[in-house]
Amino acid sequence: MSSDQRAADAPGDGPSADDRRDRASVDADPEPDIDDVFDELEQLEELVDADEELQQVRETMRVLRRAHPRGTIGRLRDTFDSRDVGEAMVGSFVFGVPMVVEDGTLTIGRFIGRQPPLLALTVAFGVTLVLGILHAVEFRRFPEDLILGVVPVRLVSILLVAGGMALGLMTLWGRVEWTTPWIAAGQVTVTAIVMAVGASLGDVLPGT
Repeated sequence: MSSDQRAADAPGDGPSADDRRDRASVDADPEPDIDDVFDELEQLEELVDADEELQQVRETMRVLRRAHPRGTIGRLRDTFDSRDVGEAMVGSFVFGVPMVVEDGTLTIGRFIGRQPPLLALTVAFGVTLVLGILHAVEFRRFPEDLILGVVPVRLVSILLVAGGMALGLMTLWGRVEWTTPWIAAGQVTVTAIVMAVGASLGDVLPGT
């Protein structure tokens, strides 16, 4: 072996094998992005106990959301605002128009309208369904967007948008007769449930 080769292999000359492996590992790791920061903050939010520290973490998350909206599929972009109202209206309309023009909607609505317990159960089912969609996309990450710290503004807003559009379209297009209010309420309710699903998906998916 030549002197030059022995010198190249001598300890202290150049990076060691361990150093080269560590460097290769670092180079192979994907570059962290804003979603990684959000994930770390969410984990920290679950760990801190002091109210002051918790408020600091949440304030940091709010600032980051405004500056860098998240781009992950199935995650909410930010607290509910006017843009979300527009998205919910579009989703309601797209999902609801087939229900408005379908005679089966009137038949089902007539059936549940004559049996108030079934009507109440149908309403509860619709609210639960929308709440399940919002739960899947972690709506609780926005504690500042809760009414009295319990009821999410997003849930209430989506139900109001869907219910209002169902009521308006079914009445405007002559699909209900308000001379029989219970039957009309049942028909509007069936339409509103489908519209609420469309509204929640319309709100969630464009925020990706």
